[in-house]
Amino acid sequence: MPQQRAPSALVTLPAPQPGPSPPLPLPTPRPRPTHAVAVLGASMVTVHGMGGTGIMSAAVAAAREFPRLRVLALTVVTSMTGSDLADIGVAADTEEQVLRLARLAVGAGCDGVIASPREAGVLRGLLGPDRLIVTPGVVLEPEGAVGGHARPGTPRAAFAAGASHVVVGRSVTRAADPVAASRRVRAAAG
Repeated sequence: MPQQRAPSALVTLPAPQPGPSPPLPLPTPRPRPTHAVAVLGASMVTVHGMGGTGIMSAAVAAAREFPRLRVLALTVVTSMTGSDLADIGVAADTEEQVLRLARLAVGAGCDGVIASPREAGVLRGLLGPDRLIVTPGVVLEPEGAVGGHARPGTPRAAFAAGASHVVVGRSVTRAADPVAASRRVRAAAG
């Protein structure tokens, strides 16, 4: 039986940026971005699942020379709903689209996926025990402010469903006591 990974808790703390936000990077089939983050010591790199198998495969190939670098495919961002998907021409509901992109990611050789906490359970069933499932959209209180996430979940629920990592932002950075909030996330990881 494959060895179970202990869940990890990641807390993102955005640095204040003066001036306008930088433009969002466009997906590229070239391996340069993957190589650049690996050289800087990153342990994970994200590729856009909706960019297709070619982009994901190129990132996986570029990561081969860095054995500790994990390639994760972003499925459907946590702020999107089924209506949003329909607006861009995707007929599937969010869970269906997440699973479709996860299958493509596995076929391309990705080490895991990024999806909302609400899809972690079905993804764990699809991906098995060894692939990474990273869940942004994590909030400390189920009834608390969701910060623009259409499909949020708590750290405890995400880990219980099968997430290997959670990404927590505003629930920590905007908390009255960010250290205590970070400890709550860590406690949920077990």
